[in-house]
Amino acid sequence: MSLPALAALPPSLVLLAERGEQSLRQALSELEQGAAALDQWPPARLETLRRVAAASDFVVQQAVRDPQMLLDLAASGMLEQSLVPGDLRSKLQDKLADCADENDLAQRLRRFRNRQQLRIIWRDISRQADLVETCRDLSELADACIDLAYHWLYPQHCAQFGTPIGRRSGEAQHLVILGMGKLGAHELNLSSDIDLIFGYPEGGETEGVKRPLDNQEFFIRLGQKLIKALDVITVDGFVFRTDMRLRPYGSSGPLVFSFNALEQYYQDQGRDWERYAMIKARVVGGDQQAGEQLLKMLRPFVYRRYLDFSAIEALRSMKQLIQQEVRRKGMAANIKLGAGGIREVEFIAQAFQLIHGGRDLSLQKRSLFRILKTLPEQGYLPAAVTDELREGYCFLRYVEHALQAIDDRQTQMLPDSEQDRVRVAFIMGFDSWEAFHERLMYWRGRVDWHFRQVIADPDEDAEEEEIVGGEWLPLWEDMQDEEGACRQLADAGFVDAQSAWQRLLGLRNSNQVRTMQRLGRERLDAFIPRLLAKTVEQSNPDLVLERVLPLIEAVARRSAYLVLLTENPNALERLLTLCAASPWIAEQIARFPLLLDELLNEGRLFNPPHAPELAAELRERLMRIPEEDLEQQMEALRHFKLAHGLRVAASEIAGSLPLMKVSDYLTWLAEAILQQVLELAWRHMVGKYGTPRRADGSLCDPDFIIVGYGKVGGIELGPGSDLDLVFIHDGDPQAETDGAKSIDGAQFFNRLGQRIIHLLTTQTNSGQLYEVDMRLRPSGAAGLLVSSLGAFERYQQNEAWTWEHQALVRARVLVGSARVGAAFAAVRAQVLGRPRDLDKLRLEVSEMRAKMRDNLGTKQTAAGTAANAFDASAAYDLKQDAGGIVDIEFMVQYAALAWSQRYPELLEFTDNIRILEGLERLGLLPGEDARLLQDIYKAYRSAAHRQALQKLPGVVSGEQFHSERQTVLRLWRELGLN
Repeated sequence: MSLPALAALPPSLVLLAERGEQSLRQALSELEQGAAALDQWPPARLETLRRVAAASDFVVQQAVRDPQMLLDLAASGMLEQSLVPGDLRSKLQDKLADCADENDLAQRLRRFRNRQQLRIIWRDISRQADLVETCRDLSELADACIDLAYHWLYPQHCAQFGTPIGRRSGEAQHLVILGMGKLGAHELNLSSDIDLIFGYPEGGETEGVKRPLDNQEFFIRLGQKLIKALDVITVDGFVFRTDMRLRPYGSSGPLVFSFNALEQYYQDQGRDWERYAMIKARVVGGDQQAGEQLLKMLRPFVYRRYLDFSAIEALRSMKQLIQQEVRRKGMAANIKLGAGGIREVEFIAQAFQLIHGGRDLSLQKRSLFRILKTLPEQGYLPAAVTDELREGYCFLRYVEHALQAIDDRQTQMLPDSEQDRVRVAFIMGFDSWEAFHERLMYWRGRVDWHFRQVIADPDEDAEEEEIVGGEWLPLWEDMQDEEGACRQLADAGFVDAQSAWQRLLGLRNSNQVRTMQRLGRERLDAFIPRLLAKTVEQSNPDLVLERVLPLIEAVARRSAYLVLLTENPNALERLLTLCAASPWIAEQIARFPLLLDELLNEGRLFNPPHAPELAAELRERLMRIPEEDLEQQMEALRHFKLAHGLRVAASEIAGSLPLMKVSDYLTWLAEAILQQVLELAWRHMVGKYGTPRRADGSLCDPDFIIVGYGKVGGIELGPGSDLDLVFIHDGDPQAETDGAKSIDGAQFFNRLGQRIIHLLTTQTNSGQLYEVDMRLRPSGAAGLLVSSLGAFERYQQNEAWTWEHQALVRARVLVGSARVGAAFAAVRAQVLGRPRDLDKLRLEVSEMRAKMRDNLGTKQTAAGTAANAFDASAAYDLKQDAGGIVDIEFMVQYAALAWSQRYPELLEFTDNIRILEGLERLGLLPGEDARLLQDIYKAYRSAAHRQALQKLPGVVSGEQFHSERQTVLRLWRELGLN
C-alpha cells in the first residue's frame, strides 16, 4: 500500500499547532540560539513542525523538554533522511562509550530513545518514511538498546559475581536474548512493548570469585538488571516496556533457562500458542552464534515435518479467547484484536506457516510481508487475496501508528475524544473522521472475510446434521445393531453392505484405533461420519470405502491428517474420487500420507508444471536446505517426486493430460531429479577428494553425463517405471584429483556413479526415488559402472551386439556436461549410421525378438501367431506378446539401423512416435502404415498406463486389440522380419 496522503491541517487542529510552536519557541528562548533558530529553518520543515505539533503531544513534550535535541536533529539532517542499517547501533555505541554506572546507563539509553522516537514519529506523521522504514527503525532501535545495554552490564556483573563457565565446554557463557512477536519480525510499532525470552547455553558456575554462583542464578540477576535498564520509568521515561511472560511457565517460571531446559520444555509441554509465538523468534542480543544454535534446536517444535492442520484448531481457539476478551472488555473498536483487525492478518499468514512450514521451507520466515509474498508464489492463496490482505494490513498498521503517535502510548483503541479523532483522520490523510472510519470499516470487513475463509470452522454455518455427518454418527459409535447398520448402509447405496460394515468394524477394533490418545480418537470420531457421508455420494461407495479405509487406518495415529481432511471438505472429495479411480493412487497416499497436501489445491493438482518450472521448483526447494543436511535433501527429492507423480496421475485420470503429455511430464520429472542428484553427488565427491582432471590437465566441470535408455530415453515413462541408465565421463582416468585426499580419475568417477545410485535407490521414510537398471552399460553387469567416452565408443564399434545397437536407438543424454553430451551424440550417430548387411540385420533382430517372446510373453502357439488367429480366451501381454509394443519398437529400431546411414535425420529423435514420423516423411514407410503404428502404439501404452493405475500387470483379455495385433504382424512381415 502507498503512504497515506497528506491532508490539509483541519481548523480544529490549527490552535494545537500554534500552541506547540509557541511552547517550543519559548523553550528555545532559554538557549543561546534563541527562538530565532526556528526562523532559520526552511519553510517546508517549519510547515512539517506545525503538522507534527498538531498531531503529536509526545513530540511537543520532548522538544520543549530538550529543545537542543530537536535543533541537533534538524542540523544533522536526520529529520529528512533515512538511516542505513547499523546507524542506530553505531550512534548508541558512541553515546555509551564513557558510561559511568548503571544510573548513567539508564539515563543515556532513555535520552537516546526519546531522541530517536521523536525523529521516527516526525518522519512517520510527515510521510517521509513508509511503514516498513518506521517498523525497521523501531526494531533496530530496540535491538541496539537491548544488546548494547547487555554488553555494558555483562563485564560489570562478571567483576562482581565471576565469569559463568560452561560445565561441559569449559568456555565463558553469554546470555542469549530472543526477541519475540513484532520485535522478532522487525515489525515493532510506534509504542510497542518488547517480548523477550532469556536463555544460556549450558549449566556450570562462575569462576574468578571466592563465592561462585550457579550459571542460572548469575544470568537471572543479569537479566533483572537488563530489564531494569530498559523498563523502569525514570524522570527521562523508559526505553522499552519489557514483557517476559512468553517464557516457559510464564510469570511463575524462572527468568532464565539453559538451552537444554528450553528444548525439554517445548518438547514436552510446549503449547500451540507458544509455537505461534516462536515463529517470529529472533536473536536480538547476547551471543548471536549460540542463539542461532538455540533456534535450530527449537525449530522442530515450531515446524512439524508433517502437514499440521491441527494448527488451525489452535489458532481458532486462540481467536475465540481473544474475541471473548474483546467482548468482556468492550474492545470492539480495537484495531488489533477486534474483528478484521491486525491479529487476523497475522493469524492467516501463520496458519499456513504452522501447517506447511515443516515441509515448505519458504514459509519459515518471520516477516509478515515476506510471507504474504510467498503464499501466492507457492500456490497457497491467490495473489488477489494476499494483495488485499497486504493493503488492509498496511492501512491498519498506519492507523495503529497514528493512535500511538499522539502520546507515545501503547494503544490500539479508536479514540473517544473529538480532538483525537480529528488527529487520527488527519494523520491518515482524510478530511473527516467519518470518511476515515468508513474506509477503516471497509478494510476490517475485507480482512475479516478472508480470515473466515482460512480460519473459520467449516461447520460454523452448517446444520447440525452436516456437522457430525448426521445419521452416520450412531453407526460409527456402535449404537446400532448389525442388522440396522447393514440396512442403513444398503439404503445409502452400498451393494455389499455386510462387507462395508465389517470393514468399519475392523477399523474401529484395530490396534491403531484402540490405542489412540483421547484427542486423536475425538478427531477420528468426528471424521468418520463425514467420510461416510461423502462416500455415499460416489458412484461406487463399496470400492471407495475399501480403498480409503486402509489410508485412514495408516494415518489414525497421526490425527493431524484427519484434521486436514475435516478442515478441507473439497480435499476429502478429491481423495475419494481419485481412490475410486485408481488403487495405485490409494496405495501411494496410504504409504505416504504427506501426499494429502497435494489435494488441497485443485488448480495445482490437475495442472502439473512444465519442464523449466519443474526444474526451477526443485532447485529452489533444495536451495533452502543446508548443504550438509543430506537426509533432508533426500527426503525433499522423494517428496517432490511423489507429489508430482500424484499430480500427473490425477491429471491423467481427470482427462486433463493426454498419454503423450503424461510420459513427457514423468520424463521431465526424472530429468529434474537426476540433475539435482548429479549436482549433490558431484559436490560431495569434490568436497571429499577434489576435482578430477581432463587429459590436458585442466579441471573437469563435470565432464560427466547420465545417458537414459529404454523408456526414459524414449520419453515414455509411466507410473512406477524404473530408469535404464549409463554413466559416461571424459576425464583422465589416471590423473589424480586436486584435493588433499586425492584419488585417480577412474576411482573418482566410479565412486561418483555409486553415489548417484545411492541417492536414487536408498530407501527412506518416503521410499526410494527410482529403481535403477545399469545392465545396458558396456559389458553389462560385468562391465565398469562408469565408462570413459573413449571406452564406450570402442565397445560400441567393436564388441556390442546388434540388440545393444537397437537399445542405443532410444538412448539420449539426460543431464550432465553439454560438451560430453555432444561428443556422445556424435559417437551414437557414427555407430548407428554405419553400413549394415540388411539380411543379417533382419535375422538378428528377428531372433532376438523370438527369444524375448518365448521367455517373457504368454504361451501362445507359433501356428496361431503366424496365422493371426489369436485365442480370445488367452491373456494378452501388451508389451511382449506377438503384435505388441515390443514388436513396434523392434520395427522402429530395425528401420533406424537399416536406413540411418543414408538418412541420418532418423537419429535425431529417440522416441518411437517421432521416428515413425520421420520414416513417413522420408518415404521409407507408407504414410498410412506409419500412422497406424503410431495409433496402435499409443493405444497399447494408454492401456498399459490404465493397468498400472489399477495396480494390474500389463496383461489384458485376449478379446482386445485383435485388429491392432494383426496389423502389427502384417507390417512386421512386410519389413522382412520373421
